[in-house]
Amino acid sequence: MGPATSLRDAQDNRIGKYHAQDNRVENSLERCSTMPTAKTAKKKEVKKSLRVTQKKSSIGFKSDQGATLRALGLGKIGRSVEHVDNDAVRGMIFKVKHLVEVEEI
Repeated sequence: MGPATSLRDAQDNRIGKYHAQDNRVENSLERCSTMPTAKTAKKKEVKKSLRVTQKKSSIGFKSDQGATLRALGLGKIGRSVEHVDNDAVRGMIFKVKHLVEVEEI
């Protein structure tokens, strides 16, 4: 009788603890969504984009560079694609910078 009730009590306490955490998270989300901040104002700006054009073939270069070109949506010389300007895309472009031409839009 003793161990079973203490186990059940422990489970009830854990469940109550999780519900209290959920309420705190919901309350903090409500506060964040109703109060405008400087960060949310910056997010509303129009994101810059990049136009990437393939200028050279990936033949003769490492295979991962060809895979990076395919991940960027390129594959033929002269083909262009537009991507949002972020760190991930900039990193891919840096890897194949000798094969592509980049212009900001």
